[in-house]
Amino acid sequence: MINNTFLDKIAQVLIEKYSDKLVNTIVVLPNKRAKIFLIEALKKQVVNNILAPEIISIEDFIQDIAGVRSIDPIELLFEFYEVYLSVTDKSSQQSFELFANWAKTLLQDFNEIDRYLLDPTHVLSYLKDIEDIKKWGIEVENKTPLLEKYIDFWKLLPLYYQSFYTHLLQKGIGYQGLIYREAVGNLNHFSNTITEKQFVFAGFNALNASEEKIIQHLISLDKAKIFWDADKTFLNDPYHDAGLFLRRFKESWKHYKTNPFEWIVDDFSQSKNIQIIGTPKSIGQAKISGSIIEEIIELNPTTTLDKVAIVLGEENLLVPLLYSLPATVGALNITMGYSGKNNPAQILIAKLFKMHTNALSRKSGSYVLYYKDVLDVLTHPLVEPYAKAGDLVNVINKNNYTFISHQKVTELNQNPSDLFLLLFRKWEEGSIAVLQIISKLLVTIKNNLSNDNEEEKITKAFVFAIFKVINKLINYYSKHQHIDKIETLHAIYKQIIDLAEVSFEGEPLNGLQIMGVLESRVLDFDTVIVTSMNEGKFPAGKSQNSFIPYDVKRELGLPTFKEKDAIYTYHFYHLLQRAKNIYLLYNTESEGLDAGEKSRFITQLEVEKQHNHNLSHEIFNAVLPETAYTPMVIEKSPAVMERLKVIAQEGFSPSALTSYIRNPIQFYFQKILRIREVEEVEENIALNTLGTIIHETLRVLYEPFIGKFISEADIDNCFKLIDAEVLKQFKIVYKEGEIKKGRNLLAFEVAKRNVFNFLKVELECIKSGDAIKIIALEKTFERTLIHPDLPFPVLIKGNVDRIEERNGIIRIIDYKTGKVEKANVGLKIWNGLTQEIKNDKIIQVLAYAFMYEQEANGKPIEAGIISFKNLKSGFLPFQFKEDKDVQQIINPEIMTNYLEQIVLLLKEILDEAIPFEEKI
Repeated sequence: MINNTFLDKIAQVLIEKYSDKLVNTIVVLPNKRAKIFLIEALKKQVVNNILAPEIISIEDFIQDIAGVRSIDPIELLFEFYEVYLSVTDKSSQQSFELFANWAKTLLQDFNEIDRYLLDPTHVLSYLKDIEDIKKWGIEVENKTPLLEKYIDFWKLLPLYYQSFYTHLLQKGIGYQGLIYREAVGNLNHFSNTITEKQFVFAGFNALNASEEKIIQHLISLDKAKIFWDADKTFLNDPYHDAGLFLRRFKESWKHYKTNPFEWIVDDFSQSKNIQIIGTPKSIGQAKISGSIIEEIIELNPTTTLDKVAIVLGEENLLVPLLYSLPATVGALNITMGYSGKNNPAQILIAKLFKMHTNALSRKSGSYVLYYKDVLDVLTHPLVEPYAKAGDLVNVINKNNYTFISHQKVTELNQNPSDLFLLLFRKWEEGSIAVLQIISKLLVTIKNNLSNDNEEEKITKAFVFAIFKVINKLINYYSKHQHIDKIETLHAIYKQIIDLAEVSFEGEPLNGLQIMGVLESRVLDFDTVIVTSMNEGKFPAGKSQNSFIPYDVKRELGLPTFKEKDAIYTYHFYHLLQRAKNIYLLYNTESEGLDAGEKSRFITQLEVEKQHNHNLSHEIFNAVLPETAYTPMVIEKSPAVMERLKVIAQEGFSPSALTSYIRNPIQFYFQKILRIREVEEVEENIALNTLGTIIHETLRVLYEPFIGKFISEADIDNCFKLIDAEVLKQFKIVYKEGEIKKGRNLLAFEVAKRNVFNFLKVELECIKSGDAIKIIALEKTFERTLIHPDLPFPVLIKGNVDRIEERNGIIRIIDYKTGKVEKANVGLKIWNGLTQEIKNDKIIQVLAYAFMYEQEANGKPIEAGIISFKNLKSGFLPFQFKEDKDVQQIINPEIMTNYLEQIVLLLKEILDEAIPFEEKI
């Protein structure tokens, strides 16, 4: 049985009406892709072997007539720059990066002028006249040099066009419009060379003036026939944009005054199941597309999906879609252009440019790399698995390298891979050398990727697309070596990457088809999924990337957004024309980068609903749980209990106890699972780092006085050592971090000021008669807590900042770099001490008192805090306030009450029946 797809019908016509002259028949289709499908359609309808007709795309056909080779947009831009330099006065010449900004738009206008066979001098002079009229109100004496240059630019447009046109023709190359114009000029000569040939044009919709002229000329000579894929629903409706062009051709072509319009079908009005699905954001559309495919496979496990197409209204959706497809999708064919901007390989090259150009632009003279640039490159997915630079990343993070010399990078990575060497080779030998490094780098990356993995095959296509761009740049630079700044190369690269597209190769006749809108031309599918059905995406909107104003285009007969909308409309309705199951997906969000209102095409389908169409509209939202978040609860397994026993033997620190009070889950992660925070470069000094530096500086300054009383002379001597010691501690703690600039320099000065102020307070105390004897500095103490309520003895162990004897009283001091007030270390009732985190400082200082109690030999003990942000308050001791009685000395009663509370806390921690429960 013959299907009724458009290509099946064309195949039928070829066999029935052209069977005796198939060898001399040339079938011209809108694109190359349709050729494979037409050959397949022919194959289905023949029994014996036949010689297939020649099948070519309209582009190739026009090139054959013109005898001019088409070149890609990148090469075209470079050729145009060459012409621009040759005809522009040297004082007015722009650099390539400035030139490219306007040249890309101008080339599009040249293309349109030529495709529609307009007089270029007339059109471009028209633009100059418009600009002149705009500036009429300005007196001659008020015209600035900038304005004069601006008007001169418009005057030069006809010269640019003519010089460029001639230059390209001499080389036998051209852009699409030039080829079309030359083809029309060469039409009579071509007609004389095709005596035996017959042409069949099939599946066209919008034709430019050149195509119309060529096709009509061949039809008038009885050398060609054209078959339209026209549906009567659109053709007979005078306002429906899907039939705009076909109505025009039917009315205006001389051929149709005496001949029938072939063919008019009635497919769109047939039975169709159309599901309109709205979902927030693009990623939702990718997920739903994957779900629809999964559903199709479940309903028919043997299906090959070759009659199913996913048409992406927005190319950025390709990668999320590939990750959303079910694993059961076997064969897959991607036919669409994917922008170079979003290409993973391009993103790596952009990061590489950033790293090396930043290194070159630094005024230090040496090749110094910024750590973020280095890590960005080394952690890129195309690099990280193969560069073998994990140790280097760890060293940079651990040693706080903010800026790292090129020499240091190579020294730190002892056994560098080839990939690593290419990434970090210096960019000091000019642009061609840089491009050759990048080219080798891309080859190395390609060789690292496997052919067995579908995902890596797609990544290879991404890499190859950028490789082609880089090789074109090498070719260009070898001819134009005067443009040799790396900054210029970077600017040129950014300009041309917009023009580079990734092309995917696959098996078009087998498996699920993923394509762009234009790639769907002439093809018919049973099931169609269309994404990004939002205004501005599908249809694309009214963006006018042209120097020619709208009213001028209307007057000259150039296509405006009205015609571009009609092209989109035809493609959309053609997708639906013979499909039986249609899914139209759109983004429900009205704000954001990928947002926009629902496409007018959806509204049109709903308003003009056909009798046989089953239309449904659904909104899919992510399933939200009834509770936003359920706190984590972790039961105490035997392994957890074993670990708690080990901690009890090795020692619970006061900070471990307070971390449990703050959040039991935090305690679980840090103490039970022993998960540490990931080391990262600390670009600006964090408060805890600053605290460590101040602690260590005070330890070193006071160490000589352990076991003796401090004199005024001792403190005076310490003042002299502050600068050198703080700097030394900075280098120990902050390692290779930058400390002489910006915030870090301020932090350095803050550390010095804190130590200075501390010594100043100490000196005033000694002058006022305090006898201060240093007993211990930054020393670890421990003491076992045995209690009948605890399942086993628990060691309390911690590091005390400073213990001194002051006027006969033992004083235990904990330094805090943050602000602590007197109220933070005062207590009125013991009940609930370990329930609230606000008591953490009390729990800490009393734990130090408990650990040191036996070594105090009966001397009175007080414990408290010195806050560097509240030095004017001096030592802030723990105080227990009961009625009007204030206890500062830690007597046995205070210690007993404190331990009772600590036992309650430890009992909870060590109770197998009480799980770790997250506090939120």
